[in-house]
Amino acid sequence: MTLKAVSLDDKYQSEQGQVYLTGSQALVRAAMMQYLRDKAAGLNTASFISGYRGSPMHNIDKELWRANRFLAERAIHFVPGVNEDLAATACLGTQQSSLFGDSTHDGVFAMWYGKGPGLDRSIDSMRHNNLLGTSRHGGALAVVGDDHAMKSTDVPAASETMFADLQMPMLYPASVQEIVDYSLYGWAMSRFSGAWTGFKIVADTVDAAAPVDGDPHRLQIVLPDFTFPEDGVHIRSGDKWVLQEPRLRNFKLPAAMAFARANRLDRTMLDAPKRRIGLVAAGKTYLDLRQALDDLGIDEAVAAEIGLCLYKVGMVWPLETEGATEFADGLEELFVVEERR
Repeated sequence: MTLKAVSLDDKYQSEQGQVYLTGSQALVRAAMMQYLRDKAAGLNTASFISGYRGSPMHNIDKELWRANRFLAERAIHFVPGVNEDLAATACLGTQQSSLFGDSTHDGVFAMWYGKGPGLDRSIDSMRHNNLLGTSRHGGALAVVGDDHAMKSTDVPAASETMFADLQMPMLYPASVQEIVDYSLYGWAMSRFSGAWTGFKIVADTVDAAAPVDGDPHRLQIVLPDFTFPEDGVHIRSGDKWVLQEPRLRNFKLPAAMAFARANRLDRTMLDAPKRRIGLVAAGKTYLDLRQALDDLGIDEAVAAEIGLCLYKVGMVWPLETEGATEFADGLEELFVVEERR
């Protein structure tokens, strides 16, 4: 087999066809694609990226520096954080850019990144960021690199329960392609719901390399019909803290679940005529589970015969309940496969 050399121009400039990317490069590519999607929609937006590197997020800075000559023409501003807290606070500032009448852009979509312990130390900033919210044409991703096997941390790093405590919706891509797709979904969901979007990746996705569909307009993102409060859900000047939590719980989180359902972020991957056993998994664990089924000789035909069903979760928290309930209905047993916490 002959491997074709792929230049940075191919990775970051081509707008059609497949490009070969690592997971780290996919995050950079996603920001460029969001800019192009906004431009096609008539929006003048920019992107701000800041964070603090650490395994498995150790290549994010490097890829942004490598792509530096492409960033300005895609209106991407990259500032490495002195630490995770300051980077998160800087990302919050981007959501306030439209509040004072002097902004040069319709909105700024932000990406914060850090390893699992970096989210731990940034909880105070992240909690305030999520309560204050995002701008209508902005949006913010909190990208966390988890380390379940403790390859580079001294305790298992798993962010699901932390995002749940923050009341922040969280996506978990399973592949390099899904890193790109879920980034676009994540910014759209953040804009729609007014909440930040948590984003979990692991070494098996961020350090992997794979061909990715580079068309920025491939995804047809659906904005569901949802009843918002009269004053909306987005960031505002003079917001009162006593109103922030009810707004988050009563409107932002339900809006995120409605978005997840409308865009089928959670979906049934295997079904059977006589449904008996259900398996549920997300992200890289879903791929591990599929590999285990293949090793056992359980393909789609065998699964249908024995009544085995499989549900892939894209938004881990809050779980979109309608789809999950539909999947579980009629099953004799339901098993949830998760990583170590």
